[in-house]
Amino acid sequence: MATAQLNGITIGYDDTGSSADGNPGSPLVLVHGHPFDRSMWTPQRTALAATHRVITPDLRGYGASTLAPGASAAARTTGFATFAEDIAALMDHLGIREFALGGLSMGGQIVMECYRLFPERITGLLLADTFPAAETPDGKVFRNSLADRLLAEGMKGYADEVRDKMVAPYNTEASAYVHRMMLAAPPEGAAAALRGRAERPDYRALLTRVGVPSLVVVGRDDAFTPVADAKAMHSALPDSVLHIVESAAHMPNLERPDEFNAALRTWLARIS
Repeated sequence: MATAQLNGITIGYDDTGSSADGNPGSPLVLVHGHPFDRSMWTPQRTALAATHRVITPDLRGYGASTLAPGASAAARTTGFATFAEDIAALMDHLGIREFALGGLSMGGQIVMECYRLFPERITGLLLADTFPAAETPDGKVFRNSLADRLLAEGMKGYADEVRDKMVAPYNTEASAYVHRMMLAAPPEGAAAALRGRAERPDYRALLTRVGVPSLVVVGRDDAFTPVADAKAMHSALPDSVLHIVESAAHMPNLERPDEFNAALRTWLARIS
C-alpha cells in the first residue's frame, strides 16, 4: 500500500501491474462501495496485473484514507463531488491523465459523478451492481438514520443484517470476507458517506451522453440493485455491454471473480 497527502487528507491506495514488455499498462481505476475498502478489488488487481496498471484507492473515511479534521462525527458529510475530486487528485499525483474507471454499488455512483465532472479524462466506464437515480425522500431518511445508527452502535449490527444481501449465503468464502471488511469499516467515514449519498444527483440523463465504451455488470441474485436496474442502465448508455453473473448477489467480483474478470478483459480490449 502507498499513501498520498491530497486535498487535506491521507489517501491510501494500491498501484500495481505492468504490461508484458515492462512498460506501465493502460490505467484502470476501481472504486469500492460502502462499507468496504480497496481490498475488495484484490482478485481484479491480481488477475489484470500482467496487462494493466490497476489503481485501487480507499475512499476518504474508509480503509487507510482519513477524513478531513474539524467537524464532529455527527455533522460530517462527504459528498460525491468530494470523492470524485479525491480520485482526480490521486490521478494527478500519479501523473495519469486518462484512465478507465469502474466502481461497484456506491462506487459505481461515484464513477458516474466523476464522469459528470471530468469526462475528458475517462476512457471507459464499468458500472457494477449500481443504479443512477437520485435518492427518494424515504431513502434520504433511511440513509441519515443509518448514519446515526452506525455512529451510535458501530458496524456489527448493520454488517450482520446485510451480510446475506451483500453476498449470497451459498458463497460462503466471499461472505466471510465481506463480513470482515464491513466490520473493519470506520463508522465515522461510513456515516459521512451515507449522508453524502443521500444528496447525490440523478445521473440517468448523464448516462445517455456517455461517449466511451461501458460495461454494466450485475449479480443475478442482487437484491440491492436488481437486474432490472442494470438493464435500464444498459439501455441508456450509447455504447455498452450488459453482463449478468449467475450465482452471485451484490458482490460478483468476489463471488464469481473468474467470470467477472473475463468480462473486464473483454471491456478493456474494447477500450484499447
